[in-house]
Amino acid sequence: MQSLFLVFLGGGLGSVTRFALGKWVGTFHQQPFPWGTLAANIVACFVMGVVVGLADHRQIISASSRMFWTVGFCGGFSTFSAFSHETITLIQQGLPASMIAYIASSLLLCVAVTYAGLYLGESL
Repeated sequence: MQSLFLVFLGGGLGSVTRFALGKWVGTFHQQPFPWGTLAANIVACFVMGVVVGLADHRQIISASSRMFWTVGFCGGFSTFSAFSHETITLIQQGLPASMIAYIASSLLLCVAVTYAGLYLGESL
């Protein structure tokens, strides 16, 4: 029961944080590119890497904290379903170059920052 509660709290916090970040990032851009979702995915991947590094490799974070941050917060904060929908929307809007840039930057940057976060988490 405690695990469900931790995931619930973390997921709610992650979702609210994603919403706020998306709104904030959106104030800086006018073009039809999903900058807020890209930012959320990059941040979530980095947080995931750091938490896993600290929990699994350094044993600094408890299993409960790991669950709160990875399954809860990052699960609520990361927006891969929004990524998929927004990719399709870019296609439907006739913006194939933006679609390709979005897919490539999402994959490359998220994998890179997950690795960086994992490296940082292992090194602390």
